[in-house]
Amino acid sequence: GSGSQQEGDVSRQPFVWIQEPSRKAAFWAFAGLAVLAMVALQLTGAPLKTDAAPAGIVSYELAGTNEDAAAILASWDPNARLHAGLNLGLDYLFIAAYVSAIGLGCVLVGRLLGRRVGWLEKLGGYLAWAVVLAGMLDIVENCALIRLLLGSRSAWLAPVARWCAIPKYRLGLMGLLSGVLGAILQPVTAKGPR
Repeated sequence: GSGSQQEGDVSRQPFVWIQEPSRKAAFWAFAGLAVLAMVALQLTGAPLKTDAAPAGIVSYELAGTNEDAAAILASWDPNARLHAGLNLGLDYLFIAAYVSAIGLGCVLVGRLLGRRVGWLEKLGGYLAWAVVLAGMLDIVENCALIRLLLGSRSAWLAPVARWCAIPKYRLGLMGLLSGVLGAILQPVTAKGPR
């Protein structure tokens, strides 16, 4: 029955709490929220580009040492620091949205492609878990960056932020690319057996 199907789903993908008929609608809702959050992040991140931080908040994420992070913070005036705090706060909304959108995309694509090649459904679930891990790394990274922004001098904060940011970007991109690839392949697989 559907109960045993859902129990099996739990080990394979993280979105079992969303009923299958609602997953596509949930995907589009989370994708829309992610786009809105991304626009807000671009607007709040604009004042953060300086010579010390040519990529704005991304330079800060990847600083890697407290000395480099301090140089970036010193290049931001009080208004820019306020924008940085707002940007990092808004990023939590973006995390929830992109993890849900990309993760659900992986699950939907995995289910679709799994009609032709069974193991691809499991792969979609594993990719969804990888995106959840990216979101968790993003949360840890943000906590470290906020503490630095608030004046902490703990030596581990900038390295932790960097070593969370690098795999976060890679895992998120991997999930996103698999979703796009699946969407491209959808017309081919949609003709497969149901």
